[in-house]
Amino acid sequence: MGNYIEGRDDETPEVVGELARRWPNVAAIVRPKEGMMGWDMRMGLNAARGEYIGVIDGDGQFPVEAVIACLLKAEMENLDLTKTYRVRRDDGLYRRLISYVYNGLFKLLFGLQIHDVNSKPKIIRRDKYELLDLKSDDWFADAEIMIRAREAGLKIGEIPVHFALNENRGSFVRPKAIIEFMSNLIRYRFGSRKRRIAGNQLRVDTRAEAIDQPAGLVEKKGLARYLS
Repeated sequence: MGNYIEGRDDETPEVVGELARRWPNVAAIVRPKEGMMGWDMRMGLNAARGEYIGVIDGDGQFPVEAVIACLLKAEMENLDLTKTYRVRRDDGLYRRLISYVYNGLFKLLFGLQIHDVNSKPKIIRRDKYELLDLKSDDWFADAEIMIRAREAGLKIGEIPVHFALNENRGSFVRPKAIIEFMSNLIRYRFGSRKRRIAGNQLRVDTRAEAIDQPAGLVEKKGLARYLS
């Protein structure tokens, strides 16, 4: 993803374009922004092809090996959506406290017994993604995925992961973003953002070992084919 805000000096589109030219299995999606984080996520997921599609932050805080670990768990346990949850965090007390409060409020409002709403990667079967009909253009995108997955009756699994410190920049989670998080939860639960899909109850499997830097997983189970 190399979406950009028009008028800003941002080299991201050029970097993404160069990666796509260098590797034939990489596609560059570069458009002027019509939304923020959630819009970028939806544009990438909509464009992705294959039996599984997914999303992970590009700042290196989540280990990329967790993508393969999620794929393995999805294949071996026939899951529709597989994600991580952070069991070790190097990003400081401030972020941990925000996450604790946000996840607690999420469970209280929606009753989903998952560990960590915003954790990534999130890997989902392509045909199941179509059921979610995501609309969020903002920070609520991760929460909307999980809420819609519950409403659609998807089978969900989680694996623990180590969340590293970003040494190149500070946190994007400012007070304004926190207010946005909380207000979106309340609006979706009680307001116009609330929508329904007929489906079964959410099923969550969280049995796994924490993922840090597992080696050699691409070769297992023939899962390299899902990465194109």
